Amino acid sequence: MNEHHPSQKLATFAARLRFEDIPAPVIRRAEDLFLDWFGSALAGRTGRPVQVIEAFARQMGPQEGACEVLIARRRTTPLFAAMVNAASSHFAEQDDVHNGSVFHPAAVVFPAALAVAQAIQASGRDLLTASVAGYEVGIRVGEFLGRSHYKIFHTTGTAGTLAAAAAAGHLLGLSPEQMLHAFGSAGTQAAGLWEFLRDAADSKQLHTAHAAAGGLTAAYLAQGGFTGASRILEGAQGMAAGMSRDADPARLTDQLGQRWTLAETSFKFHASCRHTHPAADALLQVVSAHALQPQDIVGVTARVHQGAIDVLGPVVDPRTVHQAKFSMGTVLGLIAEFGNAGLQEFESFYNDPRIAAFRNKVEMVLDEEVDRAYPARWIGKVTVHTADGRTLAGRVDEPKGDPGNTLSREELEDKALRLAGFADAASPDEMRAAFARIWTLADAERVGFLLSGQD
Repeated sequence: MNEHHPSQKLATFAARLRFEDIPAPVIRRAEDLFLDWFGSALAGRTGRPVQVIEAFARQMGPQEGACEVLIARRRTTPLFAAMVNAASSHFAEQDDVHNGSVFHPAAVVFPAALAVAQAIQASGRDLLTASVAGYEVGIRVGEFLGRSHYKIFHTTGTAGTLAAAAAAGHLLGLSPEQMLHAFGSAGTQAAGLWEFLRDAADSKQLHTAHAAAGGLTAAYLAQGGFTGASRILEGAQGMAAGMSRDADPARLTDQLGQRWTLAETSFKFHASCRHTHPAADALLQVVSAHALQPQDIVGVTARVHQGAIDVLGPVVDPRTVHQAKFSMGTVLGLIAEFGNAGLQEFESFYNDPRIAAFRNKVEMVLDEEVDRAYPARWIGKVTVHTADGRTLAGRVDEPKGDPGNTLSREELEDKALRLAGFADAASPDEMRAAFARIWTLADAERVGFLLSGQD
């Protein structure tokens, strides 16, 4: 078997990765990310699009099985558990993000990995190793596809399908050749377009649901002998050919086994699209330093990268809570009014007259320095014009949640408790019991269930 082309090298890495190969800090970070994902998955319980997908899963899938549907407190097969959990975890806009690939790994990797791990009664070490494999594959595919891809395609739906296949395939014990077939089947299913934002449509949850389910399907098919394209990523009619103008195959194998991209992943602090976070942190800096009230501000210029303009620009008059999370003006209005842009602020105030008025004071402009640094760094810069004639500048080089400005385990637990409480999805006692299971995953003989407490 030829192991020299990028798709094959990546597949071989995903198949052969061992727990012992992974540095202890990366394992600890994987546990952090898993707990953070768990809170986000529960937070989507009351979301209408999530409920529609859960109803579909009930209609189409078995009513019992080995795998948890977290928001419904029921069990089903791996396919439908992964589908619903993935949809749910991408609803509250609190799931993690890798800056360089502009990709949300947790929402597609952990649903697939948890479902397969529960189905085959895998150990906690196996789950963590498979999850690392999923992150490393998905992030590199996102980086490979590049900025031109993200302008049209939702990378979490596209690269995410490969990430889910890697995680599921690792748990299923696929050989390197089988893993390559799984990648081929995952890549040919990869999908997700940004057009939904213009209509406040529900597609974002479908993107993650489909990616997790499609990647899991690809892995199980490969286990059964189903074949896929061997160069689905870099081939003449592969993903890059159809979905990118600046693909860089070298990114697929960049320091495999040495550079752990999972450790580069950021947590979300604000409950909004990550493109709004740098400017939100910069505005909060200015407001706090100068004790500004919303009425003191007559204008805010958010100095952003092109990706922010591409994704946030179409949202000028948000009509739903979810669409408001992609509105720079709404996010900055919540920051100015409440000092926070959390779930409750969006739910209660996204269309409040005060926020709507502030929205009209905000403009985005392309900043050469910010754009040049993106996507490796997401710099936040704002210029604030005040009613008394001052011009104030704010700058944040590492938004809250980035690896250099990260959340502690206590902060992650507090965040997960808030997310579960917001959706009335689990009690504090249930959450703390789940935290204890997650922090000791590396020692668990089998993963078990996060909420039911039944082994």
